[in-house]
Amino acid sequence: MADALTTRPIKRPNQRPTPLRSAKSHRPNVLSLLLRGAQGRHWTFAFGVVLLTLVLLVLVLTPWIAPHDPAAQDLGNRLGGPSGEHWLGTDHLGRDVLSRLMWGGRFSVTIAAITLAICAVTGSIIGAIAARRGGWLDELVMRTVDVLICFPDVVIALFLIALFGTGYGTLIAALTISGWTPFARLMRGLALEINSKDYVEAAEILGSPKSYIVFRHVIPNASRPVVAMGFLRFGHKLITVGALSYLGLGVQPPDSDWGAMLLDAQPYMERAPSLGVLPGAAIFLSALSVTMIGQGLDLKKRRKRASEQTAIPVPPTRTALVEGEAL
Repeated sequence: MADALTTRPIKRPNQRPTPLRSAKSHRPNVLSLLLRGAQGRHWTFAFGVVLLTLVLLVLVLTPWIAPHDPAAQDLGNRLGGPSGEHWLGTDHLGRDVLSRLMWGGRFSVTIAAITLAICAVTGSIIGAIAARRGGWLDELVMRTVDVLICFPDVVIALFLIALFGTGYGTLIAALTISGWTPFARLMRGLALEINSKDYVEAAEILGSPKSYIVFRHVIPNASRPVVAMGFLRFGHKLITVGALSYLGLGVQPPDSDWGAMLLDAQPYMERAPSLGVLPGAAIFLSALSVTMIGQGLDLKKRRKRASEQTAIPVPPTRTALVEGEAL
């Protein structure tokens, strides 16, 4: 019996080192680099990045490439069509439309970006602290969020502007008060999940203060979804800024933005429809570019989460010797 169960060594094939191949010089071209960088990205992300880069490049270079002064009037050339001097024509006061589009975009995009950054930071901090503290503070924050979400951003902005008057500070404050709530709700949900992680419990056992846990562990680990949501909310902020300017509550003359250009073009839509189409197209393309970036980031996050949930761990292969045979 003992002889039957004796094992014999397994013959392994002779393993010879593979000869080294002569390395050929390979220079990656631009197309291969772009394809390598786009791996794992959705096409909406790449398209949004290209479109947003073009928009920002034009707005940044406006002081140097704008053909005319946006406030300079030429009453003898009112509602003029495209020409060599005025590529997109002139408005009802003879001002260059292209120059006004460039300078107006700087105001609209800047106000929307500043407001969105303040909303994201403020809402994230409030949501993380509410989830960490819990109790009455969490309940108070969530009920405040529910009340503010019931009112559109324009209504809250109109109320504040009616109390404090028009101005850049009032406009930013109005858009901030009405815009931090989605970020607070998102961060609260993410913070409740992160608070149950092992590293957070370890920090609690070590006696770390709650503020340190919030700013060291909770907010950094929840930053990616917040950034994706910020890109998705940028278009909403840009449209709100244009709507307030269209109502005459945003930028005041002689300055201008895309919403004010829509207001000025309304009486002349039949004679010169491009006066309203061009600023509307500028708002649409700017909002579309940032929204597509946010959508691409969100799709990548969903795919990664789905792959993690569907992945089945495969146990490591093991070999056993039974009666001299390898299994």
